[in-house]
Amino acid sequence: MLIVMAIQAQAYPVSVPSCNRNVTFESPPQRVVSNDINLTEIMLVLELEDNMVGYSGIRNKNKISPEFRDKLADLEEISPDYSTKEDLLGAEADFYFAGWNYGLKINGEVTPDSLKQFGIQVYELTESCIHIINQPEITLQSLYNDLINLGVIFGVEEKAKALIAQYEEELQSFQAELNIGEIPPRVFVYDSGESDPFTAGRYAMPNALVNAAGGRNIMNKVNRSWTTVSIEEIISGNPELIIIVDYGEVTAVQKRNFLINHPAFQNIQAIKDENFLILDYSEVTPGPRNIEAIKKIGQALWNN
Repeated sequence: MLIVMAIQAQAYPVSVPSCNRNVTFESPPQRVVSNDINLTEIMLVLELEDNMVGYSGIRNKNKISPEFRDKLADLEEISPDYSTKEDLLGAEADFYFAGWNYGLKINGEVTPDSLKQFGIQVYELTESCIHIINQPEITLQSLYNDLINLGVIFGVEEKAKALIAQYEEELQSFQAELNIGEIPPRVFVYDSGESDPFTAGRYAMPNALVNAAGGRNIMNKVNRSWTTVSIEEIISGNPELIIIVDYGEVTAVQKRNFLINHPAFQNIQAIKDENFLILDYSEVTPGPRNIEAIKKIGQALWNN
């Protein structure tokens, strides 16, 4: 009976939910383009590189996790930025793994609807669905949903389940060793920007990472994903730890110096203590490096 069930689970056609749609596949896609570092790493951790034709949106190849660099080198760079419709057609793609603001733009030229007429199917990153539908506060389940759904699409569901079990075991083991106090320390995630700092609200992955590490995102009442907030909101939240997202042309050191030298931030606890944690972009966006990010946050919060 178990063998029969395993065979049936891999049979095609298969359907998976993608934001507000159900997407059906008659067979595993063979010419996949993934957008951004974290989505590409999700494909590669599932060992789906043979189904890929290339990737887009990775300007700094050194930011890819070392375990995936050899695999990335064998793939074509479709575009250093978001793939255009012409890029995807030129690559003869049959599948685009992207998300809203991760390669897809509302009312843009590249959307699931615009690509459907060319036979290119789209699976949307779960975290990004908040831009087009209502959904609960982000947890690690959003990452697990993507792993399972991609596992179903490509016939590697058992691999996906094994990865999730590994992540859960690793996380539970780490959390059991944390000396977590009764009051969650206050955390601010600083992505970029100066007059209107860009940060993570309750629907962005860092909110889940901070929670899992025993902290509290001071912007967890902001009902948005990645978004801008005011200087006053940061001061009011008085974070004890500031996470700096390391990516883009402005370096993490430059971001840190901006925060330290800003006159309005001088009474913030994290600034007075110079308590910063630098995390890579692919650690704070949904992907296989999320568990390691939780460990780093937990160690920074509880000095383990």
